[in-house]
Amino acid sequence: MNTIPLPNILSDPQFVTAAHSPGQWPPDGGPEIAFAGRSNVGKSSAINAITRRKSLARTSRTPGRTQQIIFFLLPGGGHLVDLPGYGYAKVPEKLRRHWGEAIEYYLRERKPLRGLVLVMDARHPLKKLDMQMLSWCAASNLRVHILLTKFDKLNRSGGSSALRLVNKELSGMDGVTMQPFSAADFTGVDEARQHIVTWLEPQKRKSPGTKGGSGSGAEKQACPHR
Repeated sequence: MNTIPLPNILSDPQFVTAAHSPGQWPPDGGPEIAFAGRSNVGKSSAINAITRRKSLARTSRTPGRTQQIIFFLLPGGGHLVDLPGYGYAKVPEKLRRHWGEAIEYYLRERKPLRGLVLVMDARHPLKKLDMQMLSWCAASNLRVHILLTKFDKLNRSGGSSALRLVNKELSGMDGVTMQPFSAADFTGVDEARQHIVTWLEPQKRKSPGTKGGSGSGAEKQACPHR
């Protein structure tokens, strides 16, 4: 459950715009944290849990619903950014290509971007497109924090196995951390929130990767175009 007061820097985020092209992005301002992940892995629920806003990011039973880059303004002038979910087969190929190009361009060119929160279903982590995202981010020296969502749906043995698998696959990758997470029972919400707050504090966007992590003890070091 949530036990730590919501940091002021994350309090009361406000919708700014849903951008279809770079010309619609807000002007560069304070630091930004972006959220990415496959369709239907719980990305919107994660954003809502972290900000304690039940409907800040719209959740849907229809995968692929987020079709634009959505910007939310933070009190200090920075943004949380909700990137389109990827990997939904029923989306037309032309639209999938547009999303891929838009996300890649945003991650490569957006100067205020401090890091990427990559959301994966703990039961099905590290799919092909997730690995593409990690590879792209590694090449760009962009930090990544992985949320293994829906962790409440795994028993103790399944959870341990998932963490071992992800740790093994990410072994040797720098600048990447990961943790278990559940918006349903609030597993890891405080930890994820604090990680984001640390990124939002004054510092450079790009820095040498650091191995290891804190909190869950499951963190490991480990982005894309599609």
